[in-house]
Amino acid sequence: MKTTLNSLLFLLFFVPIWSFGQTTVTGTVTEQSTSELLPGVNILIKGTSTGTATDFDGKYRINAKNGDILVFSYVGYDSVEITYSGQSTVNVALVENAAQLNEVLVIGYGTTTKKDATGSIEAITSEDFTKGNIVTPENLLNGRIAGVSITTGGAPGASSRITIRGGSSINASNDPLIVIDGLPITNSGVRGSRGVLASINPNDIDSFSVLKDASATAIYGSRASNGVIIIVTKKGKSTFSASYDVQYSFGELTDRIDVFSGDEYRQLIASQPINGATINASLLGTASTNWQDEIFRNTVSTQHNITLQGPLFKVLPARFSFGVTDQEGAILTSKFERRNLSLALNPTLFDDHLKVNINANLSFEDNRFGDSGQISAALSYDPTHPVYDPTSPFGGFYQHRSGSLLSSGGQNPVARLLQTNNTGDSNRTYGNINLDYKFHFLPDLRAVLNLGIDETEGETANYTSPLEATTNQYRGDRTFRFEKRTNKLFDGYLTYNKEFNNLNTEFTTGYSYQKFTFHGNDTGNQLNPTSFASSFADPDVVLIGFFGRANFNVLDKYLLTLTYRRDGTSRFSKDNQWGDFPAAAIAWKISDEDFLKDSKTISTLKLRAGYGITGQQDVSEKDIFLNRYRAGNENSQYQFNNTVINSLIASEINPDLKWEETTTIELGLDYGLFDERLTGSLNLFQKNSKDLLFVASVADGTNFSNSIIQNIGELQIQGIEFSLNADVVKKDDFNVNFNFNATFLDRKIEKLALGQDVRTGGISGGTGNNIQILREGEAPNSFSVFKQLYDSNGNAIEGAYVDLNGDNIINDNDRYLKESPGANVILGFQSTIDFKNFDLSFNLRANLGNYVYNNVNSSRSQYERILDNSVLANLPKSVLNTGFQRTSDVIISDIYLEDASFLKMDNITLGYTFKNLTKTLKSIRLWGGVQNVFTITNYSGLDPEVSVPSSSNTQGIDNLIYPRSRNILAGANFKF
Repeated sequence: MKTTLNSLLFLLFFVPIWSFGQTTVTGTVTEQSTSELLPGVNILIKGTSTGTATDFDGKYRINAKNGDILVFSYVGYDSVEITYSGQSTVNVALVENAAQLNEVLVIGYGTTTKKDATGSIEAITSEDFTKGNIVTPENLLNGRIAGVSITTGGAPGASSRITIRGGSSINASNDPLIVIDGLPITNSGVRGSRGVLASINPNDIDSFSVLKDASATAIYGSRASNGVIIIVTKKGKSTFSASYDVQYSFGELTDRIDVFSGDEYRQLIASQPINGATINASLLGTASTNWQDEIFRNTVSTQHNITLQGPLFKVLPARFSFGVTDQEGAILTSKFERRNLSLALNPTLFDDHLKVNINANLSFEDNRFGDSGQISAALSYDPTHPVYDPTSPFGGFYQHRSGSLLSSGGQNPVARLLQTNNTGDSNRTYGNINLDYKFHFLPDLRAVLNLGIDETEGETANYTSPLEATTNQYRGDRTFRFEKRTNKLFDGYLTYNKEFNNLNTEFTTGYSYQKFTFHGNDTGNQLNPTSFASSFADPDVVLIGFFGRANFNVLDKYLLTLTYRRDGTSRFSKDNQWGDFPAAAIAWKISDEDFLKDSKTISTLKLRAGYGITGQQDVSEKDIFLNRYRAGNENSQYQFNNTVINSLIASEINPDLKWEETTTIELGLDYGLFDERLTGSLNLFQKNSKDLLFVASVADGTNFSNSIIQNIGELQIQGIEFSLNADVVKKDDFNVNFNFNATFLDRKIEKLALGQDVRTGGISGGTGNNIQILREGEAPNSFSVFKQLYDSNGNAIEGAYVDLNGDNIINDNDRYLKESPGANVILGFQSTIDFKNFDLSFNLRANLGNYVYNNVNSSRSQYERILDNSVLANLPKSVLNTGFQRTSDVIISDIYLEDASFLKMDNITLGYTFKNLTKTLKSIRLWGGVQNVFTITNYSGLDPEVSVPSSSNTQGIDNLIYPRSRNILAGANFKF
């Protein structure tokens, strides 16, 4: 008892002495780039177990004595160590660590980490997004990921063609599956909208995960052959912050197709006979009009985004955003407007056992579609006549006419644009509720329920002025069309994690149900009494999936992933509507072995191998396996007694149709050097697609059409991907980072039906001409052309080609294959430089080995084109290089096939951030930039990147695309 009492007295004496050396330290922790307060930051006295964490307001309190080292750590940020020297307040700003942010990868029905991934997966977070005039979300990652190619048209709000590793099909879709917060969306939009991604605000996107190989994508089974892009939107936070972002862009087209001016055209007419006949010069006017300048305009566009996030009712993490985009198109009357509302609620209940994620999004899209067909009209319209004519009965616009009637030979392109009002509106509602429950009695087991909906209503209205120059007796057309597309999802799955000594396991199994519906109506021309309204609908499409995945991690060095999905679809008959899609992948963390784990050079080295089968079932005819009939029109009616009966016509049928299957094998290497200052990967892969969905001919009398969609053919794509991320300089006030990626692709058709060639690639000029071919052993859509003959001076001889087969006859048997539209090499390079409060970023892209057929020149640069029915038409000046007279003689010449390799700088931006301005205003970033900075290419057309979104998969044919403007950008970001 005495000993105990003495001990207590000793402690009472010692405690004040010990406490005397301690001081209560307080402070706040913020994010350096935005000055936002960070809750949940861990503060630990180094070498002890004494610690605390910041509260919702980013504040902390801890007792420390002189010489103690305070360690501040937070997930996704570099840790900071500060030696305490007696001050009462210590404020800390943490810097985001891109490597840590990329550690967590979102995959199908779960997450993993970069170091534990066995498949080919790459993630891009908001910190690494492409900066600039970003209107649609896919352009946030343009050029940033190896194997991913994105081509966006020039129209305002234009959708993009996205391919991963060259796609996997020939005639069917090559679009990847896009998943937003766990909701797979359809790539089919509605009338009135620019595209399925045009309605999504890029400001709401938090990250992208791109799943490329079958071991990563097989969990999505029948829709995963073209890869998967998982989009995660921004979530609510527990601390309040607000932001306002504003951007202005000023666009200008910097190039035109070179055509003859008014004076040059008059000289041409005076000197150039057509096939020996002199042209009637009396048709010429006295003006000099550049019709391209008249239909194009400089543009002004704006974007505004307001974001509020913080605890709703003081307990519920929430985020609300409102965005407005107003983008003018380079073509007169073309315009895109979008308004977005989004709400995210992310509460955690029952002692963190139940996580709830609610995402709700509304989008309102308003469009006016400028007719891009008037670009062609502007090239050919007579430059010697003015835009306006006060005597014209057609609204004061000049028109070719005979008396008061319109002459053949085209209409004034400016009048066509201004006298047509083609508008479209679409309203989209999409979102999901995700419930993630960790069982109280078995914390290793989680149940996840995901309910999602994506519903879009769109309508178009086309009104034509009654003063329009037309031969149609019903002037002033008015047509309306309404469409509605709905996508409903139910997902439920269980995930079990358990560690057994040196074995860590994870098992996932679940069920998915998704239903797509589509219907609409068309009023026809309301001013035409013979026009009638109609309703239409696609058959509902239902997809059912059962899936499972097992992950095994032995000694944190040897990894195995097994995936299986069984999918059912309503698109095919009972005999073919179910498919099995297995996959397996292994990985070895070599850098964790004893012989490397202490290496100062190699910080990460992981070898991966994977194999899997995925599918493709996106066919336009969703019930082709059924006996179907369609109603005939008024020309196929018959009379029975006094009753008029409409006929029924049988439709084509293919009960044997099933999905394409793509088998992928891959070998990959992930690396990190010098403590992750250099990171990246190297992937070698081969994809073999069989049972390709293809529209092909059938024997006469065997079906109700001479061609139907069938499973024929095989395609092989081989490739190599390389990526490198480098922190060249990494200091407190100076950072230089760059990303480089390269993709090498080789495509080859292995098999076609009966080994027969299939001609494709329809072109303008002549009738029924095709410039491409599908042939076994060759790349898809290879160009099939005649080999041009030249005289002794190197000039092309019109209509003279090499007799390649030596039969003294020039016909299609003498056409040869020369190159293909697909690039053999795709490169991307991005860099970000931060110096104190300045930031500079830019990105470059390059395609090598891609060829383009210049259909602008091949169908328009011949002297006979001057005579356009009863009027005169302009020509591209490239006719002076060849002197060709007749289009039909030269249309298939290889002289029009050009190397379209290019190097593009898409964006460059420079910004400066003012920090800690007031207690309320945390920072202002002012920035400026340029979009579409430059293009280096040998291609003679306007733009070598001519492949635009198209359901026909047409590539490499330049028949005038909507041009891409160069935009000068200015913006400001306010953080509160």
